[in-house]
Amino acid sequence: MKKIFLISIILLLFSTFATAQVNLNFGSDSPMRKMQMAEIAISNFYVDDVDEQKVVEDAIRGMLKNLDPHSTYTDAKETKAMNEPLQGDFEGIGVQFNIIDDTLVVVQTIINGPSEKVGIAPGDRIVMVDDTLIAGVKMNRIDIMKRLRGVKGTKVKLGIIRRGVKGMLNFVVTRAKIPVHTINAAYIIRPGIGYVRLESFGIKTHEEFMQSIDKLKQQGMQRLILDLQDNGGGFLEAAVRIANEFLQDNDMIVYTEGRRVPRQDFKARGNGRLKDIPVYVLVNELSASAAEIVSGAIMDNDRGAVIGRRTFGKGLVQRPFELPDGSMIRLTVAHYYIPSGRCIQKPYKKGDKDDYDMDLENRLKNGELTNPDSIHFTDSLKYYTVRKHRLVYGGGGVMPDYFVPLDTTKFTAFHRKLMAKNIIMDTFLKYVDNNRKELKKDYKTFESFKKQYEVPISITNQIIAEAKKEKIEPKDSDELKKTLDYMRYQLKSLVARDLWDMTEYFQIWNEQSDIVKKALEVIEKDSNK
Repeated sequence: MKKIFLISIILLLFSTFATAQVNLNFGSDSPMRKMQMAEIAISNFYVDDVDEQKVVEDAIRGMLKNLDPHSTYTDAKETKAMNEPLQGDFEGIGVQFNIIDDTLVVVQTIINGPSEKVGIAPGDRIVMVDDTLIAGVKMNRIDIMKRLRGVKGTKVKLGIIRRGVKGMLNFVVTRAKIPVHTINAAYIIRPGIGYVRLESFGIKTHEEFMQSIDKLKQQGMQRLILDLQDNGGGFLEAAVRIANEFLQDNDMIVYTEGRRVPRQDFKARGNGRLKDIPVYVLVNELSASAAEIVSGAIMDNDRGAVIGRRTFGKGLVQRPFELPDGSMIRLTVAHYYIPSGRCIQKPYKKGDKDDYDMDLENRLKNGELTNPDSIHFTDSLKYYTVRKHRLVYGGGGVMPDYFVPLDTTKFTAFHRKLMAKNIIMDTFLKYVDNNRKELKKDYKTFESFKKQYEVPISITNQIIAEAKKEKIEPKDSDELKKTLDYMRYQLKSLVARDLWDMTEYFQIWNEQSDIVKKALEVIEKDSNK
């Protein structure tokens, strides 16, 4: 069996590297032979029983640990969970839910989804899945999702408690394909200015993006804000297709190159539908990988303005190696370079992931996130844009054209403590759950909600009271005022999301965003030129 497994791995390597030269050493002194002998020794002679699968997995993880921070191993379950958000859909019952007082509460049902079709409604409490009680037993979110999701066409019996109805209602739901959307929001933020926020780059991102663009054009969009804040990346192809929409024929988007991987160029094809639309890209320290490719391509080709803070700096290319049991090795094989020649990847020490993980915290301590004067570059990091030959800097990530400092006074220490203890979210969830019907009755449209709704003082008072029980208090009245101002925006945004969707959430939230405000300011100046 071991021999068969080894042969399958070898065949996999040959097929994966069909276009590259592969050196395989099976001699008596080879590392591969040494590793195989170690595994045989452990499995056959170790004093206690061992899990051979775990021994091998730990060995793989140990090998990768001493390489770069992004070479990883995932088992079959981890691989499936990692890939699912980018695949465009999953199979399940089609509900959005929250956990309130250890009970699953349906927030929304997917339109025309399997749950909506059988009559499940927002506010319903799912207490039974098949014959398993899931309410009041402290079952974690992942285990609940495992029970609700399943193969398309399979049936699941749900026991539901509904307000105003005595006893438990039983529903049989046939699982189906449920779409996963990577666009958080798309709307006209100001007359003639469209706003689109991408959460990640998945298989269907380009299709969704262009559908949103078409709708915004119909509403009179003449300029576009492309928000890639907190976008952790995704598929390279999706990033290339998005960037292609803005660039001229043969414009470089990104190229990759590695020790054993020859340079590969990704260029625009000249068929983009947004080549004449002024674009403003929003980024922050959590914008990574594919998000950096798009923002870097637009910046280096002098195609639009990038606004915000230096991006994460994830410029390592991982090639997936799928193993026979469904597990996967994602191995770094090359670097990403944007058109000016800058490598996206920030510096790192091999094998020191802790130092790598501290990078963002170090940026905050060094003042980079809050003060542009704290940002320094050496002459060796100088690069120039393609068309206008503007000076830009390498060193990892994409430094924006317009820097927007992180306002640490908005998000106070008191607020952070409230969030850490989940006091705000717990109070919000209970409030919406108790008042959903009344809110929908009072606010028939989002426009009326946006203009008229004010967060009740009773909610913020309740949050402060719950905080006191946890011995969490503001240091003074000024911190309390700042916290309450910020919290009201947060709560109003969350209520909007619960009653409608993420687009409505961002329509509220963006009104206090310093990066969005800066983009609107830059657009106004450009319009007056």
